[in-house]
Amino acid sequence: MRQIAIIGGGSWGTALALALGRKGHRIRLWVFERELVESINHARRNALYLPEFELPDCVKASNALEDVLAGAEIVLTVVPSHHCRAVYQSMLPSLHPAMLLVSATKGIETETLLRMSEVIREVTAPAFQARVAVISGPSFAREVAKGDPTAIVVASEDVELAHLIQHEFSGPALRLYTNTDVAGVELGGAVKNVIAIAAGVCAGLGFGFNSLAALVTRGLSEMTRLAVACGGKRETLAGLAGMGDLLLTCTGELSRNRSVGVQLGQGGKLSDIIGGTRMVAEGVMTTSATLALAKKHQLEMPITEQMDGVLHHGKSPREAIRELMERRLKCE
Repeated sequence: MRQIAIIGGGSWGTALALALGRKGHRIRLWVFERELVESINHARRNALYLPEFELPDCVKASNALEDVLAGAEIVLTVVPSHHCRAVYQSMLPSLHPAMLLVSATKGIETETLLRMSEVIREVTAPAFQARVAVISGPSFAREVAKGDPTAIVVASEDVELAHLIQHEFSGPALRLYTNTDVAGVELGGAVKNVIAIAAGVCAGLGFGFNSLAALVTRGLSEMTRLAVACGGKRETLAGLAGMGDLLLTCTGELSRNRSVGVQLGQGGKLSDIIGGTRMVAEGVMTTSATLALAKKHQLEMPITEQMDGVLHHGKSPREAIRELMERRLKCE
């Protein structure tokens, strides 16, 4: 059994603590909210995120990064993408080359357009050459916490590392597949959130399954074009980290990003929608970064462009849909 530091005590971090704790690993969970330390360590529940699930005794929480990281063999980061760099900078004094670094964050850094594994490598490079893997795929936190059968992907250019994480994380209800295409896996996990907001907009506007099917199909095309342009493989986007995660996030009622889109389609204001929840909808920030990355590679991503207009430039959802439908006709 391994000692694992999980950095981030939101829904996904808590669900992973449950899943890995069930395997008997020793889990140290870093939480930002101080009140959660007592809740987790004494009541055995995360009072803010997934409070209905009891955490096993092997899960211990702390607000101190150095305490959580002490003795850790695997460091699993589950923080919002816009906090990834700052968190790794804070962790760096407590990290060492023998630690295996795994990112479960789905996003693109807005300022640099870097993927999370690239951010991790950039921060740790002055100190040591990090061994980095990423996990992604169709995985609602609540269902993982409940123990519903779930399949995800672990990707790393270090094949030995990918197989090690696959072995240590997989269990009766969580199955990991390995992949060497880090760029494809990370971009699939990030960009699907943008498409999920668009899917929510369609639902909020009252559109049916024709609209959803068209959106998911063309959204996958956008995701694939960007991933390939950034060095990813087309087949990766046809798998769990691409099509699988896209289907889940565009159709599932538990999807935060879809929920944001639904409320936008119903006439809600983004500031009110975001202000009304503790949960992070990664797609809101990822949309602008995705569009900037597409422009960098001279790619056309019309759904992403329209969602950026709705989210950040005051465009009405109906106008965005109209412009998508009236684009120049072309071959598929």
